[in-house]
Amino acid sequence: MQGLMKLSRAIDWLNAQVGKYAIWIILASTAISTLNAIVRKVFNTSSNAYLEVQWYLFAWSFLIAAGFTLLHREHVRIDVLNSRLSKRTQMWIDILGFALFLTPLCLVVLYYTVPMLISQYQSGEMSGNSGGLIRWPVWLALPVGFTLLLLQGWSELIKRVAFLRGDGPDPTLKAGEKSAEEELAEVLRERAGIQPGTPETAPQAR
Repeated sequence: MQGLMKLSRAIDWLNAQVGKYAIWIILASTAISTLNAIVRKVFNTSSNAYLEVQWYLFAWSFLIAAGFTLLHREHVRIDVLNSRLSKRTQMWIDILGFALFLTPLCLVVLYYTVPMLISQYQSGEMSGNSGGLIRWPVWLALPVGFTLLLLQGWSELIKRVAFLRGDGPDPTLKAGEKSAEEELAEVLRERAGIQPGTPETAPQAR
């Protein structure tokens, strides 16, 4: 299990680094959009290449950050029922979701997009718009993004199995977030007048 946990931490680090730099792709897209608008208004000229590179960059930022988003549990979730279940049941739901839904979905996308990417790279397919860009760089974002998402799904799967085995912390807690048990203990300390961080001492016999 320790080997799998090391793999999980490596995947988490990889997606954390990707997410850290994905913001610069969004900045580049915004800058190009701004410059394109200025050039069009001031010099009355433009090109479809400027427009296409914007959605190329947006596609890249959206797809490669999917694993980073899963790492931080920021994907849309419907927790109305899930939050009422026990922690163990929640973990099993996540495990089944990663194993039976996320993994097959990512593998199917990779199965179909990789051959298409290779075909477009070999043919040098260009955009149908006048002055448009070559197509394969934006198609490359699909296998890269879904590979990162697949790896992060496996990392989350490993962490949940480790938690159920008692070999790891609760992976559903965000950094700095307290578990329900920790919050309850803090409330009890406050009611008892014990300051946080102060060790509780047993009453001395007289």
